[in-house]
Amino acid sequence: MSTPVQLIVGLGNPGPKYAQTRHNVGFLFVDELARAQGVSCRPEAKFHGEVCKVHLAGREVWLLKPGTFMNRSGQAVAALARFYKIPAEAILVVHDELDIPAGQVRLKQGGGHGGHNGLRDIIQQLGSRDFLRLRIGIDHPGTAREVTNYVLGKPSPEQRQRIEAAIDEALRVLPQIIEGDLAPAMNRLHSLK
Repeated sequence: MSTPVQLIVGLGNPGPKYAQTRHNVGFLFVDELARAQGVSCRPEAKFHGEVCKVHLAGREVWLLKPGTFMNRSGQAVAALARFYKIPAEAILVVHDELDIPAGQVRLKQGGGHGGHNGLRDIIQQLGSRDFLRLRIGIDHPGTAREVTNYVLGKPSPEQRQRIEAAIDEALRVLPQIIEGDLAPAMNRLHSLK
């Protein structure tokens, strides 16, 4: 068993220009979770983002959508984590992943940033790599030159459908993740095709 999750962070960029882009699947995940729990996140200046609280798996869990741009995500995460004394191991960061096909999700404990600017800043601001990551596949454009435009672009309707199905499946195993029971959650998520 791992440390129970106390904070779920969905990564994305603020504003309507980015709302439906591939880079914002973390926001989409938090929005779906909040909607399912009947709450809505509200701007909170001291945490540099939108915040709300839900009750899952018998626990209170904070939800955060950083209002900073992606490459400054750590500012919001560190502000909330420090205020509520939440250790890195009790944080789940939900983000887009180029190296995973759309429709698939991977759960990972710790690790590097893999070139993801949001993760890079969170690691730097927390001074730790030990947080959980829920990596939602968005496919890869094929070449590194195309990555920026690709992640800031909108998925095709078919790709969007696969991403939403993957988010739904991740939400089903979220109670296990929150409880720190990672092995069965990983087994289920990693079997998705």
